[in-house]
Amino acid sequence: MHPWFGKFLTYLKAERNSSPHTLIGYTHDLGEFFRFLGDLPVETVEKDRLRAYLAFLKESNLSKRTIARRTACLRTFFRFARREGFRPDNPMASLQSQKLEKRLPLVLDETEVARLLESPEDDLSGRRDRAAFETLYSTGMRVSELVRLDLDAVDFIGGACRVIGKGSKERLCPIGDRALKAIRHYLELRDKKGGPKAPRAVFLNHSPNRRGSRLTERSVRRLLDKYIRKTSLREGISPHTLRHSFATHLLNRGADLRSVQELLGHENLSTTQIYTHVSAQRLKEAYDKAHPRA
Repeated sequence: MHPWFGKFLTYLKAERNSSPHTLIGYTHDLGEFFRFLGDLPVETVEKDRLRAYLAFLKESNLSKRTIARRTACLRTFFRFARREGFRPDNPMASLQSQKLEKRLPLVLDETEVARLLESPEDDLSGRRDRAAFETLYSTGMRVSELVRLDLDAVDFIGGACRVIGKGSKERLCPIGDRALKAIRHYLELRDKKGGPKAPRAVFLNHSPNRRGSRLTERSVRRLLDKYIRKTSLREGISPHTLRHSFATHLLNRGADLRSVQELLGHENLSTTQIYTHVSAQRLKEAYDKAHPRA
């Protein structure tokens, strides 16, 4: 692999605080690009070769989102190369990116959320699962933030929790009484069962082979799938759906967009604006259903 490759990944990790998911994705995307170049040195790559690569991606039956991600990776890579003096120019600078249609996120209505949150049993695992889902919906945090949540980051008196988000950025999330009650309910039984002494993590694995370890993102997704089947809710629901539902329900009940942006930890307001489209769409659906001449 080209020597720039390692330096680029170090730059992403050290200076941009990129998440492990981003590092894995960019490693794969750059690897594919270098395979396409073959023996051609990346120092000599010009616009025509880049156009040929983008055309190759389109002909490979890849989704528009995958192509957009790989294009963004190349833009970041060549911008870095120019900044570090590896190249005198950025050949990606004048190439236009394909615009993506914004997909409206899947959102549960309030009745569906209630069905989901009330579905776990009252045993140790069930209490943990309910507490986890209540926390996701109450705070709007990402599942990656949920599984990293530590006990000392939860303020049970003040009703807030300290969350480490994307780029290792820290923010304070308000958390509702129902979620806090569910967490306490879980911790009480966990302590009675003789769990690990003073574990840092809020949500632990209780399966025999991984007992006491921190719950993982994949585990949360698998647990949610179980309750989706149990409650016969719609397909395609993920832990992120609770985040989408959190934001949409806040806006539907009058919260302002800036506040929702802060609660979600979005860097740009444009990212949060997708939820205004969701709210508008639901209003239109209600209008079409109720108005006699719609």
